[in-house]
Amino acid sequence: MEESLKIALIQAPLVWENPDGNRAVFAKKIASVSADVDVIILPEMFTTGFTMFPDQIPPSEAQATVQWMKELSHASNAAIVGSIVYREDAKNYNRLLFVAPDGGMSSYDKRHTFTLAGEHEKYTAGKEHLLETYKGFTFCPLICYDLRFPVWSRNTMEYDVLIYVANWPKTRIAAWDTLLKARAIENMAYCVGVNRVGADANGHGYPGHSSVYDALGEQLVFSEEEGILEVTLYRKHISDTRNKLPFLADRDAFSLLG
Repeated sequence: MEESLKIALIQAPLVWENPDGNRAVFAKKIASVSADVDVIILPEMFTTGFTMFPDQIPPSEAQATVQWMKELSHASNAAIVGSIVYREDAKNYNRLLFVAPDGGMSSYDKRHTFTLAGEHEKYTAGKEHLLETYKGFTFCPLICYDLRFPVWSRNTMEYDVLIYVANWPKTRIAAWDTLLKARAIENMAYCVGVNRVGADANGHGYPGHSSVYDALGEQLVFSEEEGILEVTLYRKHISDTRNKLPFLADRDAFSLLG
């Protein structure tokens, strides 16, 4: 079992509704990631930006991105994570993909669609968590607005790392910073947030603030600039923290009704 895991967070501007352009941007950035990185994490809807016009994105683009992710994951020997517009059975999803170097892939559909922007009218909400174990670490990947809902994020599943990929705007960035730290502390897990920078076609600005918090809420990396953040996660930190402070043993039992 691996005792450490190195991750890379890629924080970049997105080309509006242009999958080819965004794949080209991220291919260059992925090529510059350190060779010993195990997991590369991209923002929410990294091929289009946070579009509310999913029907304008050809369904073939999702499959092109899946193939692109598989090829780059294999070439870099690192898992690649990020969400895209995905059409299936005549429904649109904000779907996160977790692609491994051996070609294996799992997915998570965003549970909490962002009603303020009308996402619930354009995308079908997911109903199931994804738990992905990779190199001995168990990940629970979620998407943007999910961050505001602690019950959905609650560590009843024994994960080690929470991931949030996002298009989180500047006007509400204090909430992003605060909630990422809170999710780490309350779940006694690493919490990784990957946001974008730049502006979209709707005039919304995105300030980055991609960051990683450890299980005690200590911030390990942070940036407001376009670029790549790399950090190593340690299994011993998780086990030592939970053994010394067994707070998860006192967590409330619950079940979701809808």
